[in-house]
Amino acid sequence: MSAHAVVRQVLPVPADVAFDVVHDYADRLRWDTLLREAFTVGGAPPARGVEAVCRARWTLGGLTFRTRYVTFRPPHLAAVTLTSRSPFFAGWAASMRHRDLDGERSEVVYTLTFTGAPAPLRRPVEAVALRVFRWETGRRLRALAGYLEGSAAGAAGRVAAR
Repeated sequence: MSAHAVVRQVLPVPADVAFDVVHDYADRLRWDTLLREAFTVGGAPPARGVEAVCRARWTLGGLTFRTRYVTFRPPHLAAVTLTSRSPFFAGWAASMRHRDLDGERSEVVYTLTFTGAPAPLRRPVEAVALRVFRWETGRRLRALAGYLEGSAAGAAGRVAAR
């Protein structure tokens, strides 16, 4: 059995714009409340098989996660799995699904599944981590919505220029 969480957020832009902003590592720190550093290995554009490194802010433990995209289907779905060793997780995977609600708004659904470690402390690690992940993921997605609200025209312009 693993810990599992689902967090949803309505975003003030269409799914294709939101998807591109989420996976734009050069711009990620402008909105992501969890991270102090984020990049893809070798500067590769996000795609299936590409690895990304995300380092949490020191106030959130400073942990480094190295993940690999196992699914990358713009503008609707991206999923990653943990490839680095972690003292707290035996396994960790997450996905982000984007869907249009109307011509101007979309919804992002962040799904997270993980197994706590070490084995003797699995249940308490999962209980604490699940609360922290739910709280921080909600905060991150609200920050993304605020960023997109404040820069919707700028984000749409960046996407159109690609």
